[in-house]
Amino acid sequence: MMEKNLTLLVLAAGMGSRFGGLKQIEPVGPNNEFIIDYSVKDAIKAGFNKVVFIIKEENYEIFRNTIGKRIEDKIEVKYVFQKMTDLPKEIVIPEERIKPLGTAHAIYCARDVVKENFAVINADDFYGEDAYIKAANFLSNCKSNEYANISYEIGKTITKNGAVKRGIIFSENGFITDLIESSVEEVNKEIIASPLDGRDAFKIPFTQDVSMNLFCLTPTIFTYLENNITAFFQNNADLLKCEWLLPDVVFASAKENNVKVKVIKTNSKHYGMTYKEDLEDLKKGILHEIENGVYKRNLWG
Repeated sequence: MMEKNLTLLVLAAGMGSRFGGLKQIEPVGPNNEFIIDYSVKDAIKAGFNKVVFIIKEENYEIFRNTIGKRIEDKIEVKYVFQKMTDLPKEIVIPEERIKPLGTAHAIYCARDVVKENFAVINADDFYGEDAYIKAANFLSNCKSNEYANISYEIGKTITKNGAVKRGIIFSENGFITDLIESSVEEVNKEIIASPLDGRDAFKIPFTQDVSMNLFCLTPTIFTYLENNITAFFQNNADLLKCEWLLPDVVFASAKENNVKVKVIKTNSKHYGMTYKEDLEDLKKGILHEIENGVYKRNLWG
C-alpha cells in the first residue's frame, strides 16, 4: 500500500507583537536553529513529505535564505503569501488595516497549494516529537470527514511570565464538544481561564486538555472556507480588527458537514515564545531533548 502524502502547513505570517520582533527566526538551538527547524525535523521523521509556509510576502527572502535553504533538499517546500487582497472581490478591507486577517484566512490562502491531508502548526510553538507522530498516524488513516486536534495538558503549556491564549477543550467519548478560546494564567497555584468572548472566568485543573492550534485536517475544509469567507467579512462590523480564526472554522465546518473532531492527547511538553522571557526556558528544553537523544546537537549536520 502506497503511503499517503502529508503536508505540514506552518502559520508564520504574524509578527510577534508581545515578543517584540519576528520571533519565528529567533535562534533557539545550539547551532542557531529556529523553532521551525525542530518542527520540520519532527514532521519529516513522522512521515510528512511537504511543508508549506504561510508568510507575509515581504518576509519571503529572509525565510527562504534561512529556513528554506536548510531544508529544501530534505522535504518539498512551498511558500504561500497571506495577502489582504486574497479575498473575493466583493470584500473590501480598509487600507489602514495592518494586522493579518486571521488564521482561517491564512489557511484559505493555501487552497491552491494543499491538496492532501495536512496538519496546521504555529511557527512560534515547539510541539515535540510525539505530537507529529500522532498527527501523521491520524492523517494517514482518517476519512475525508474526520478531523483531529492534538491536545496538551494545560500544565505543560503555561509560562510563568504572564497570561497566554489557549483553547480550552471539552470532550465526550474522545471527540470535542466545545473549545473555549481563553486567556489562561496560573494564579496562586491555580489555573484561571478567562474566555475571550467575555464569559465569566473559571478554574481548570493542570491536566485540562487544551488546543495549541495543531489541527489535523483534510481538504474538505477548503470547501467550507471558500463557501463562507464572504459572509464572515461582510457580516463583521469591525473590518479593522476582526479575525477569521481557524478553531471557529473547524467547528463550524464540522457541524455543517457532519464531521467529528477527535481529541488526540500528546505527552509532549509544549514550549512557546509569547514573551521574551520565555526564550531561556525554551532553549533549556531543547538542550534537555538533545541530552536525551531526541535531536542531534547540530540538527541538520
